[in-house]
Amino acid sequence: MRRTRLFVPLPLERGQELALPEGPRRHLLQVLRARPGQALVLFNGEGGEFHGELVSASKREARVRLVDFDPVDRESPLDLALAQGVARGTHMDLALQKATELGVRRILPLVCRRSVLPPHQVEKKMAHWQGVIIAACEQSGRTRLPELAPPRPLDIHAEALAGAREIQALLLHPGEQPAAALLDTLDAKRPIQLLIGPEGGFDAAERERLRAAGARALGLGPRVLRTETAALAGITLLQHRLGDLG
Repeated sequence: MRRTRLFVPLPLERGQELALPEGPRRHLLQVLRARPGQALVLFNGEGGEFHGELVSASKREARVRLVDFDPVDRESPLDLALAQGVARGTHMDLALQKATELGVRRILPLVCRRSVLPPHQVEKKMAHWQGVIIAACEQSGRTRLPELAPPRPLDIHAEALAGAREIQALLLHPGEQPAAALLDTLDAKRPIQLLIGPEGGFDAAERERLRAAGARALGLGPRVLRTETAALAGITLLQHRLGDLG
């Protein structure tokens, strides 16, 4: 039987008995309807995971005993970051979810001309996106959370990219040269950053700004992909060729 996995941002050690924080406790008891004796897997993002069981549960507290530690490492050897143009609602959620499941190490939200992200919503969005990432790690078996950077304007990101020559930046846009033409030139030992626009893509000025910062453009076939589909397809292609997919 598959064990329920929970991210718990606390120091953990074998033999420990602990009370779950409110978020994991509510999810475990109210959503999953777990009962004492339920087998659990806990991880704190520092690597490896702890096997244990729910020993007591009430409206105010859920206590877990950690029985064993497994130093399993399911992280991709590829240092891959997704620089994703901020998209609306579920489009952004799906991009972050699939990027996490597929093993990216960093997620860099970009505020583009076609993005909609009022300043007063940034903190709320960051908390929501972090929740999406945590849930994807719990589901996929990852033991480390990808880093989620605060959203920043594309121009500022391009300036930083121009000064980071060790990064292999790839700009995904319809109609550009086929991906196969670039994949063979990439070094799997150096960081790779995949740049994907929001709904409607990067506009012409943004594409030129990113090219000037050193990004190389590539396409994924003759069809126009939604932003979340482009993220999924691009990451899968890179992980298959240079990472640990297949």
